[in-house]
Amino acid sequence: MSITLADARIVTPEGVRDGWLTIEDGRITHVGQGAAPRDGHGMGGRYVVPGFVDMHNHGGAGGSFPTGEQDGARDAVALHEHHGTTTMIASLVTGAIDDLARATASLAELCDDGLLAGIHFEGPYISRARCGAHDPQLLREPSPQEFSTLVKAGRGHVRMLTIAAELPGALDTIRAAAAEGVIAALGHSDATYEQTLAGIEAGASVATHLYNALPPLGHREPGPVAALLQDERVTVELINDGVHVHPAMLRLACQVAGPGRTALITDAMAAAGKGDGTYVLGSLTVNVVDGVARLAEGGSIAGSTLTMDVAFRRAVQEVGLTLPEAAQLASLTPARVLGLADRVGSISVGKAADLVVLSDDLEVAGVMKRGTWIVEP
Repeated sequence: MSITLADARIVTPEGVRDGWLTIEDGRITHVGQGAAPRDGHGMGGRYVVPGFVDMHNHGGAGGSFPTGEQDGARDAVALHEHHGTTTMIASLVTGAIDDLARATASLAELCDDGLLAGIHFEGPYISRARCGAHDPQLLREPSPQEFSTLVKAGRGHVRMLTIAAELPGALDTIRAAAAEGVIAALGHSDATYEQTLAGIEAGASVATHLYNALPPLGHREPGPVAALLQDERVTVELINDGVHVHPAMLRLACQVAGPGRTALITDAMAAAGKGDGTYVLGSLTVNVVDGVARLAEGGSIAGSTLTMDVAFRRAVQEVGLTLPEAAQLASLTPARVLGLADRVGSISVGKAADLVVLSDDLEVAGVMKRGTWIVEP
């Protein structure tokens, strides 16, 4: 089956071109400028950007990945797909090891089906001082052997581990993760600048939601933020919802790390797409008021209600990025981190036809995944 999308403003890594593209068997086969060589599905001059890639997401539509419950996970994926996310990692939170293994085994089945692109452990190997919306009673010291049991439960689908570099056993666990092909991400950490550099040297290559759950930048004690921003080996995640990070700080991260090392994430939890109310994240109760999720006890921010289309739109309208830069942050950079950039992340010949159609004001008008419309424009 062949589909041609005509009269589009196509956002590619090289820029925005007025043109057309052709899709066959779920893949992009041609990208051209000007008028399409044959009749096609007219986009009416709307933007076409690559499907978004969310490497840090806890759920949505009432479904929570940390429970491992498959129907809820499917609901969450469907919600985020309708907002343009065509590739998604399921992020768990701190829990008992047996519970994490059970949820991982369940979600691995959805990875087998292609619904999810992998599993991320955000905890339990994180700092008590910076645990945020994680149950401090369930935190543990990192153990390569214990982590190996979680990796086995995932049957090849575990993609990322968030860990605090300063904890005993952390560096060995980072090395073990790398040996298993798992990305080590530094976050929820009270590490010094030097301890963070040691984690990077051990193999860590991602900063989990930069700025959040980390010590702030200091001019005498730069802390982990400076180390993570400056090191060319590290990609920094950012939650661009206007609550977690001020636009000026997101702009700073983009200026220092560049679009090639900066990735937008949602950190969404079950309340995304559902509205205000009371929810559960892991073992903790979360209250959502005016779209902001906070722990019922203590008031720490507890994930977000963000969808990636909003993060993308804010990147352009609030942060000041160009459309190709925003597309890199929301699609190509996270795809590269996950080792998927040969398949998704940009509008390029040979890649999957994962596409988002956007209006002039960058609202979602259509979503295609693997050549099939999820939201038809």
